[in-house]
Amino acid sequence: MIRVVVVDDQHLVRAGIRALLERDPGIDVVGEGADGESGVRAVLRHRPDVVLMDVRMPGLDGVAATRRLMADPALTGVAVLMLTTFDAEENVFAAIRAGARGFLLKDSEPDDLRRAVHVVAGGESLLSPAVTARVMRAAALGSPVQDRSDRLQVLTQREREVLAEVGAGRSNEEIGRRLQMRAATARTHVSRVMSKLAARDRARLVMIAYESGLRTPGTADDR
Repeated sequence: MIRVVVVDDQHLVRAGIRALLERDPGIDVVGEGADGESGVRAVLRHRPDVVLMDVRMPGLDGVAATRRLMADPALTGVAVLMLTTFDAEENVFAAIRAGARGFLLKDSEPDDLRRAVHVVAGGESLLSPAVTARVMRAAALGSPVQDRSDRLQVLTQREREVLAEVGAGRSNEEIGRRLQMRAATARTHVSRVMSKLAARDRARLVMIAYESGLRTPGTADDR
C-alpha cells in the first residue's frame, strides 16, 4: 500500500485529489496539509511514501517545504511530487534542487495522477516529455549555463550522450532505441552518470543537462 500526503491550500483541490487517488486500491491518503507548514507537520506525523505538494501556497510554499523535508535524515524514503501549472515554471529549478522527484500538472487525467504516485513510490522520477521536459526547458531560460567542461569532465562521451537523452525526459527504453543499446545497458549508464555527478535522481540529471549547456531550450528532438 502506497501511503500519500496531499498538500494544497485549496480544500476542494485536496478533496478532489484524495477522491481520485483512493479509487486505486493500492493507494491510501493518510494525511493532508493546507499550506507548507501544516504539510510538513503531516509528513512528519504520517511518514508517507509520497507527498503531492502544491508549488504556490501562502506562508511556506511548496519549494521551501520540500527543501525542509529533504533536509531531514528521517525522511529519506519520502518522495515529493510537485503539483504545478505552467504559470509556475519559475519555481521548477528550485524545486529540483530542493529534492522534488517530479512534476504533475493539476489538470492531469485521473489515471495519470494515480500512475505518477506509483512511479515515484517505486523510486523513479516523473519525467514525461509532455510535462517535465517542457517545464525544464522553460526553467532553463532563467538558469545560468555553467562551463560544460568543468561540470561534465568526469563523464565519458557515451555518458554525455546518455545524459543528453535523460535531459529530454526519455526513459531507459527510449534511450536504448535512440543510442542503439539495450534498455538494461542504458539503465547502467544512467546509474553511473548519477553516481559521478552526485545526483539523487533523474530529475536532478535533467537539471544538470540544462545547467551545463548539454541541452538547450528549443532543441529540435525534444519531443
